[in-house]
Amino acid sequence: MRKKAAQDLGMTAPKPTEQEETDQEAIAELSTVRDFVRWGTTQFASAGLAFGHGIDNPWDEATTLTLHALHLPPLAPDRIGEARLTTSERQKVVALFRRRMVERRPAAYLTQQAWFAGMPFYVDERVLVPRSPIAELIEKEFEPWLPDHPMRRILDIGTGSGCIAIACALAFPEAEVDAVDLSPEALEVARINVDRHGVGRQVTLLPSDLYQGLEKKRYDLIVSNPPYVSRAQMQTLPMEYRHEPVLGLAAGEDGLDTVLRILRGAEEHLSSEGVLIVEVGEAAGALEERLPNVPFFWLHFERGDGEVFLLTAQQIRACQHDW
Repeated sequence: MRKKAAQDLGMTAPKPTEQEETDQEAIAELSTVRDFVRWGTTQFASAGLAFGHGIDNPWDEATTLTLHALHLPPLAPDRIGEARLTTSERQKVVALFRRRMVERRPAAYLTQQAWFAGMPFYVDERVLVPRSPIAELIEKEFEPWLPDHPMRRILDIGTGSGCIAIACALAFPEAEVDAVDLSPEALEVARINVDRHGVGRQVTLLPSDLYQGLEKKRYDLIVSNPPYVSRAQMQTLPMEYRHEPVLGLAAGEDGLDTVLRILRGAEEHLSSEGVLIVEVGEAAGALEERLPNVPFFWLHFERGDGEVFLLTAQQIRACQHDW
């Protein structure tokens, strides 16, 4: 027996929600790429979204998602803003915007791409979204902080997506780079990026809890963006951050659990003139309070802020009693 249409049964279609009406209005009345970027910016701002995963404002996020929905390159020329969209294209852009607002997922997880040191990297929820200021150091080949001799061996602790290790490999093509992570899932993502950037002969991915799987290897540079979020801060993170793996964020009561372990093992794995560079974010104050006698050198950045310290092998050796 055939089902009768709702109107045949005297029923009325459900009234569209305010969200649906807003979306349909945009699809009907907006026309250009620039229109949708402007509209998305307004929507994101009014929805109270949190930014901080490589993008720090609603305009850039709306731009990123619009271009992705339209299969356009992220560095498309400005004139693309005046391009008119078909109805189906408008629907795709609005649907992606709505996912961003409803799911509260960082844009990088929706596009499965993040940029680091000027290069694209595949990302998903198995890894943190790359956003470390260490990218700026790599772009400058860490000048003037590294020893004069060529970089032979580099270690990236907590590699995640592999972005730091891969960027280091491309900056120092003669160096061997070991990239370690405790998460097998993260190493799967790192493998995707190693293959995409063609550095498989240079970068070795290793499952390891910090230095555990490295035996007695020594490095000219040890670099790390480890977990450094305190227990209290974990409770207040916006929803966007809760899509990221806890393993890559949480670091105990004061955010220092992992950083202290890196410091304790560094002397055994740095070359005589080696350098340790570690990002510690908001845990910087707690670190200095815990280790007041350690001469942390805090690096400065031209683009944005970041709490990243540098210690030489000699300094670490002299401070072994502090750990």
